Amino acid sequence: MCSAITAATADPIRIATFNAELTRKGPGLLLRDILKGEDPQLAAFTALMLDIRPDVIALQGIDYDLEQRALTELIKALEKAGLPYPYSFTAAPNAGQASGLDLNGNGRLGDADDAHGFGRYNGMGGMAVLSRFEILHDAVEDYTTLLWRDLDGHIFPIVDGEPFGGAEVFAAHRLSSRNHWVIPIATPVSGTLRLMTFHATPPLYDGSEDRNGRRNHDEVAFWNRYIAQDTGTDPIILLGTANVDPKRGSGRCCAIQTLLGSDALQNPFGDTPTAVFSDKMPDGLQVDYLLPSSDLRITTQGVVANAQASRHSLLWVDIAPTNP
Repeated sequence: MCSAITAATADPIRIATFNAELTRKGPGLLLRDILKGEDPQLAAFTALMLDIRPDVIALQGIDYDLEQRALTELIKALEKAGLPYPYSFTAAPNAGQASGLDLNGNGRLGDADDAHGFGRYNGMGGMAVLSRFEILHDAVEDYTTLLWRDLDGHIFPIVDGEPFGGAEVFAAHRLSSRNHWVIPIATPVSGTLRLMTFHATPPLYDGSEDRNGRRNHDEVAFWNRYIAQDTGTDPIILLGTANVDPKRGSGRCCAIQTLLGSDALQNPFGDTPTAVFSDKMPDGLQVDYLLPSSDLRITTQGVVANAQASRHSLLWVDIAPTNP
């Protein structure tokens, strides 16, 4: 058992985050591609995983289905390739969940952007965590359904003195475009390690009200509030896709700058770009983050790109016992 391994004798553990962009044009298609075993993107994903071999990885951009069949088959494929993950966690994202409201304010109902999180179908582009170590499911904190208005200091768009979309939208609009999770994992290095993971909306594709830009800001600001009020003693790692660069590109950068400046966290990657979305910005943007708490000891880290797998890079760190 992992709990029987003491920090003094444990090897470093490798924690990673990767927006794998394993999203398809419709429900069930990711499962189809996994089962066929011929998809070049999935082959590139597997090769990257085998190269890095993370002990724990947070995945973004992976289609979710109610029976978790796609994730189950993906884990089976990784195990067949020589990379077993006996523990995993996923849950329904807001992406594609019908709200019944005109959230984007275009006068129509049922658009992909009227879902609680942008999605052409339920579960499009969800999240998952794979782990070699036990995930403490009963202690998971899931903030997926948190209402945007309930975030202290939120900047929900106000137009002509009224909430964008009206009172009914304001009363029902969720903060998270996919998920916000705190996932405790029993590790051999630091005891219970809390993974704080999310995937924020891009701060684009809206109107002058800047709904997505404001939502993106507040999805990041959620973690600033959480960390400021955190009374837990277990170390943390904040990781995932924030979809905002602190200096470049679109978006409101105040929240991510605050997060990167937190004394509670360390940023081993500096301002390294993590994704390339356009030939117009070939150097890329820093939109993916892996920020261990300051009480963790990082021995090495890396950023690995594979354009066949994803536009995003895989970020990883090795964490060793604090007192070797």
